[in-house]
Amino acid sequence: MPKKDRGSAVRLSRLFASALLAGVGLALSYAALPASVQHPVALATPAAGAPTGIIAHPAAIASGHPLATRAGQEILAAGGNAFDAAVAVSAALAVVEPCCSGLSGGGFYLLHRDADHLDTVIDAREKAPGGATRDMYLDSAGKPIPHASTGGPLAAGIPGEPAAFEYLARKFGKLSLKQSLQPAIRLARDGFPLDERIHGVIGFKRDVLLRSPDAAHVWLTPSGAVPDAGTIIKQQQLAATLEALANDGARGFYTGHVAQDLVAGVRAGGGIWTLADLAAYKVVERKPIIGSYRGARIVSASPPASGGVVLMDELNILSGFDLQKANPALRKHLVIEAMRRAYRDRAIYLGDPDFVQIPVAMLTSADYAAGQRGSIRPDKAMPSEMLPGVEEPSSGPHTTHFSILDAAGNRVAATISLNLYLGSGFMVPKTGVMLNNTMDDFSIKQATQNAFGLVGGTANAIAPNKRSLSSMTPTFVETPHGVMIVGTPGGSYIINMVLLGTLNYLDGMSAADIVRYPRYHHQYLPDEVDYEKGALSADEIRTLEGEGHQLRESSRQWGNMQVITWDFASGRVEAASDPRGAGEGLVY
Repeated sequence: MPKKDRGSAVRLSRLFASALLAGVGLALSYAALPASVQHPVALATPAAGAPTGIIAHPAAIASGHPLATRAGQEILAAGGNAFDAAVAVSAALAVVEPCCSGLSGGGFYLLHRDADHLDTVIDAREKAPGGATRDMYLDSAGKPIPHASTGGPLAAGIPGEPAAFEYLARKFGKLSLKQSLQPAIRLARDGFPLDERIHGVIGFKRDVLLRSPDAAHVWLTPSGAVPDAGTIIKQQQLAATLEALANDGARGFYTGHVAQDLVAGVRAGGGIWTLADLAAYKVVERKPIIGSYRGARIVSASPPASGGVVLMDELNILSGFDLQKANPALRKHLVIEAMRRAYRDRAIYLGDPDFVQIPVAMLTSADYAAGQRGSIRPDKAMPSEMLPGVEEPSSGPHTTHFSILDAAGNRVAATISLNLYLGSGFMVPKTGVMLNNTMDDFSIKQATQNAFGLVGGTANAIAPNKRSLSSMTPTFVETPHGVMIVGTPGGSYIINMVLLGTLNYLDGMSAADIVRYPRYHHQYLPDEVDYEKGALSADEIRTLEGEGHQLRESSRQWGNMQVITWDFASGRVEAASDPRGAGEGLVY
């Protein structure tokens, strides 16, 4: 049993002190806000359960690739439920969207079973190998070794997705695992046309793929060039690995010849996996983070996914303001300041709950949020270095998401990943499996940024068999009038994209408008506001800069949000896939 963090009491006392200092020391700044923007700080009452069996509604799927959406549709048409479809969509994405997920990946499946109103989280996050050590990516001088935690087999955690497939099928599904995996097996064996998006990713990572002969064989031409868009990509070895999983369940991946090939390939490439690591992997079923905001019930993923805690932290802070009455610049200022404070908490307190004690109740409480809110001035940005407790750290989205609603009211919001584009870029010989590089999501050294610029402390330090912290935020937003199923890839930007999606849904925005909405982001460190082109008007830029915000217009767009909305009264369902990606939302 992992040793619990004995410093939790100290951190809790600092947490109380942080809230107290923020609330008392700068309480006058909250009073200085226009009265029309101040809002009661009490949390809203959770929405009542959704009426079921009254208004017939269609099923819907939104995912990052049309072929994955159609795979889920095929399984629903065969009599499967949302959980069977989740297996089919996940497995199909592992075949057709290799940039962003795969059999060596992991993630979080947020489930709602309508028959008994069960909300639960399937934690299929990758784990550090048993031979992992805290300083394994540092040189003799204690400095991070360039690319050690992102490139090659040493960067790979023990996969979680295959175990999740079996768990979903066995405990929640109606069909066999074998039946739900058939669309993915067919796509791998018979091939699919290379689309423009994946074509671009392969071009971007070509040099990395050339270092892995098996990856180059699948994704490059014999001469090492990037194949033309429309080229049929076949993956016979991956099809065989999927067949083993279909025939023998999780054992077909984590034991037997597939496991032997995985371990042999990883260790030959410099990794440290063992057969025991694979055989010991299990998913964990966890209670979701549940809170409320503006009369809506918010259900999201729990640690080691940081999304639910940070999202509720942000919403609780914002619950004291009436954003609908704020002018656009003030609204964005308040949202940015909530982002800053919640991401500060992520850096300090969050990690694997099986290894460290996380003060979740405090971080998601109205009282703590009131303390955070007290330090927000309406006319000035607070530098991140001035936030109480900032000294604590010294002690593309390259993911994918899908949303599913079936005709019985069951729903799934799932975010899964290999971490960076194409993971580590290493395909294990004989298996067709592209390795993740999720080990980079640990804090490899305190206060050292990972590939997404996030910093962390001891709570997210590397340890054997530990799960790294994630920003994944699969979420349900439930109101008395309807439900939104939402999530997105995007690394450290994920949580704030879901925050903006939640605010926009509660303001009455359609699913299509929610996914196309221009985005802005602050993550505590670096102390700057990133924004997509069009997210801030010229007047807002002038106002925010005048308040001391450091603004940076991004050269790219973020995320690939997948949203389903269901209106209870009419039965109307909308499914929308982010126009930034190449996915598809289907209602049928």
